[in-house]
Amino acid sequence: MTRALSGPTDHVVVVGAGLAGLSAALHLLGAGRRVTVVEREDLPGGRAGRLDLAGYRIDTGPTVLTMPELADEAFAAVGDSLYERVQLVPLHPAYRACFADGSSLDVHTGADAMAAEVERFAGPAEAAGYRRLRDWLERLYRTQLRRFIDVNFDSPLGLLNADLARLAALGGFGRLDARIGRFLSDERLRRVFSFQALYAGVPPARALAAYAVIAYMDTVAGVYFPRGGMHALPRAMAEAAADAGAELKFGQRVNRLERSGRRVTAVVTDTCRIPCDAVVLTPDLHVAYRLLGRRPRRPLKLRHSPSAVVLHAGTDRTWPHLAHHTISFGAAWHTTFDELTRTGRLMSDPSLLITRPTATDPGLAPPGRHLHYILVPCPNTDIGPHAAAWSDLGPRYRDTLLRELERRGLDGVEAAMEEECLITPADWHTQGHAAGTPFSAAHTFAQTGPFRPRNLVRDVENAVLAGCGTTPGVGVPTVLLSGKLAAARVTGAHTRSRPSATAALPGSACAPARPASSAPGVFRAVTRETASTARALEAPGGCPADAQEPLASTPKSPAATLRSPAPGSPPADLTDPMAPATEGRTR
Repeated sequence: MTRALSGPTDHVVVVGAGLAGLSAALHLLGAGRRVTVVEREDLPGGRAGRLDLAGYRIDTGPTVLTMPELADEAFAAVGDSLYERVQLVPLHPAYRACFADGSSLDVHTGADAMAAEVERFAGPAEAAGYRRLRDWLERLYRTQLRRFIDVNFDSPLGLLNADLARLAALGGFGRLDARIGRFLSDERLRRVFSFQALYAGVPPARALAAYAVIAYMDTVAGVYFPRGGMHALPRAMAEAAADAGAELKFGQRVNRLERSGRRVTAVVTDTCRIPCDAVVLTPDLHVAYRLLGRRPRRPLKLRHSPSAVVLHAGTDRTWPHLAHHTISFGAAWHTTFDELTRTGRLMSDPSLLITRPTATDPGLAPPGRHLHYILVPCPNTDIGPHAAAWSDLGPRYRDTLLRELERRGLDGVEAAMEEECLITPADWHTQGHAAGTPFSAAHTFAQTGPFRPRNLVRDVENAVLAGCGTTPGVGVPTVLLSGKLAAARVTGAHTRSRPSATAALPGSACAPARPASSAPGVFRAVTRETASTARALEAPGGCPADAQEPLASTPKSPAATLRSPAPGSPPADLTDPMAPATEGRTR
């Protein structure tokens, strides 16, 4: 049994109506708890927010939905169904990958369709390698989900289960890029199945092969788009929670938590005080820790993922070679990751993600118009340009990006733009995201699984954390699971959600508003390493912080990650306009 909160947990206040908070709320409601959700914005979603701009309905957060069954678990907890509330459109292809040599590949999630496409693209040997890779990805996912991802860890020793040896035997503790290379020799194909490591904030050459589970989600399980945009998911979750009896309070900023000894007794907002038996906190970690007055000690400072610049563009035309999701790879690869995670320079030969949601749902734009979302990974503000530098850097980077898009086949893109919104690390910083990134702490080994910041905080008996900064980590599927895991800490159970009747929530005192025989030696080696890391990283305790700092609920912002298309003319050096801002800076 994993640890659960002690004492009464009848009434739970969830701070933040993002995907993690709403998932937690639904699972708590299904377990018979009274739930109040408090959100600083006027609508649900958190990072998965919505911007309405002159008739364009823009998703400000994630653009890729995978593993919808994990979202449906939350709905099922209250006897509801995701599929009855949201129309999900499977994307075919899931992505289109375009390369600097002018070649392109449609990424299909069906095995036969994808094998045929790989054979067309790179020949029969690579198609056979793809089928072996797909089988490996499926086995990797089955090994990881319920024992390493969808699980609460009380200690790194929790890793020492039978599936650890299975994961080791599958090569999960090797390097991602090298493992993919055992199946595919074509460098372009290897990119398609390894770039997802940037979701975890780690270059493929350094990421654990276990993170190929993200490629499983993207290239095997399937990619979907909700009719009405990605924001339709949190909106439906909020409606299901309200119908199940949750009290939802929007437009209320949490300012502080009242404490009595080791327990939180109330959540105080701008306008009201909400007594509670337990609290689930979903904001960024530093905000939650300050609010709680406890910051767990770690021997090493948290490392954050790269950030991103996002250009939302409403246009009067589109470009036929763009699929719903198009990954435009630059010619450079390894240097790109060095720039993003080591040197802190903006990508000189970028890889991009271009999403065209109106390819699937034209209603997201005015008649005859089109919506494009261009995401460019960039260094976070810890290693790259400071947030303040982006006020001058942002407009210049936007202009250079548009010229690069022209070179990659989006002719006349600037002239076609009627409405636009540019998001930079400065905006993420303003919204309260540490290091100016919406992708939180990177998934290095020392920040993964039981080594990631835990969802319990020592010396606080009735508070639990959820969201991308804690377990299991970054991404829509994992954030949904984080809410489920937080609810399990409250209820003392970790089982699959099931339909449950829930009583209506009374008003609060508030103004309205397992080892494998084939690899025993590997198993022992892995367990020794794990136990050693556990001793190094388990350093409980805390340091008081300012519990009075205003708490922002999980902020609205774009949350996607690197992908892209690109024909084959020489790339523009996007670092040139940034040189004054990136050179000579002091810490």
